[in-house]
Amino acid sequence: MPVPFIGVSKDILKIKELIARVAHTGLNVVITGESGVGKEVVAHQLYKQSPRAGKPFIKINCAALPETLLESELFGHDRGAFTGAVKKKRGKFELAHQGTLLLDEIGDMPFALQAKLLRALQSGEIIPLGSEKEITIDTWVIATTNQELERQIAQQRFREDLYYRLNTISIYVPPLRERPEDIPVLIDYYVKRYASKYMSAESLNAATIKELTAHSWPGNVRELQNVLKRILVLGDSEKVIAQLKNLGQTQVDLDLETERIFSSSFIDKILDFEKRYLKNTRSLPLKKVRKKALNIVEREVIFSVIEKTGGNKSKAAKILGISYKTLLYKIKELDITPPYHNI
Repeated sequence: MPVPFIGVSKDILKIKELIARVAHTGLNVVITGESGVGKEVVAHQLYKQSPRAGKPFIKINCAALPETLLESELFGHDRGAFTGAVKKKRGKFELAHQGTLLLDEIGDMPFALQAKLLRALQSGEIIPLGSEKEITIDTWVIATTNQELERQIAQQRFREDLYYRLNTISIYVPPLRERPEDIPVLIDYYVKRYASKYMSAESLNAATIKELTAHSWPGNVRELQNVLKRILVLGDSEKVIAQLKNLGQTQVDLDLETERIFSSSFIDKILDFEKRYLKNTRSLPLKKVRKKALNIVEREVIFSVIEKTGGNKSKAAKILGISYKTLLYKIKELDITPPYHNI
């Protein structure tokens, strides 16, 4: 059962109002925000309040599948289209006909596949792999991402034309640390929901709720859910909160590390790149400078975060606000290899 969109903060009330205004229009929507803020919940609310409610709601995670398999999942395939295609398969676009298709983590979609997605959105038609027959589709597309798509465009990782096709309406869901007044409301909802599920008699007193409200929640609502589950199952709120405080100290250390990264020595690395590049060419394309500088920034930050988490990539991905798969992609792309302390 989909979770309701819970909150009493001004930001959440504005989003609820925007959902009510947009849901009936059928305009493509991009929902942005950090991992765990509830982007999929917003997508479900759009769907439930739209004329397509009751029709199919299909979700696909664009970061979870390799390019060939993702293309097959989106557009379907005919029998014999590739090795292992023993029978015809309908794609998510076709399955979501007259309904809604949620493209989760759209910022992680392979660049080559984005052109085919753009054609489908423009024409309202898809062609399954191994087929020459066009299939007409009527599918409302909602996309979510924790990436900055504008930066992805600058790095030539995301098509600008696809961005404008998808981003007719943009909804930004702020992190939990920016709306602490929502935390007690969320706690009340999830404690009631989980107490019966886990057969727990544990209840949270005012002091515990105050401690939880003061936490920065880098993992946002998803982290809050997991913490509440641990409290209800283990029955030891003091121990769980102590663990949260230790994690908070790690975050403080990382903030200090970020300041170190953007020190004069780091700037020197970018300037050194510029000098070396100018020796070998008469021009210095701004796009190439920007891409190289961003790569240096990302490499330094990822190195530092993985080091601070003792090599725990799952924890590092949570702190960085990206998916685990995206982190693995970044590690490979930027050639980040252990030992992480040896930058």
